[in-house]
Amino acid sequence: MKIVIEKIDWFVARFVSLLMALLVVDVTWQVLSRFVFNNPSTFTEEVALFLVLWIALLGAAYTYRQGAHLGLDILVEKLEEGKRLLVQRLADIACLAFALILLVYGGWELVLLNVQLEQTSAALQMQIWIVYSVIPISGILISLYALERIIYGPLEKHVSPEEE
Repeated sequence: MKIVIEKIDWFVARFVSLLMALLVVDVTWQVLSRFVFNNPSTFTEEVALFLVLWIALLGAAYTYRQGAHLGLDILVEKLEEGKRLLVQRLADIACLAFALILLVYGGWELVLLNVQLEQTSAALQMQIWIVYSVIPISGILISLYALERIIYGPLEKHVSPEEE
């Protein structure tokens, strides 16, 4: 299981990096077309919005696996080892439940609704369900990562030389 998740994680990291590079290109073109060529692009704002949505949700899944997601652990760090592990496992179970119920189930329902409605985006005329499909995809990723953390425990945090 760990090897498969590591390969998925490797792919997600590179895919999010690619999306971020595309966002930089898109926004650069938006600025150039508006201020240099005096002919604003009609699609760049919509592309940027969709890219930010995908980056945010896939990035959230990636950072959850890396243990880099925002968390308030000031009280947890003061607990003894056994209690700290229990609290971490409970938090991972809560994340799993959130991901399965809201992201996977709710996201899938949203995707199906938009397939039925055949809604398209204004500028790109792209099917909106494609954009929303990142919601259940990120939910599946977070669910896999939460299961991994529940079974094997959290990843070892990488300590940079400055933190030593």
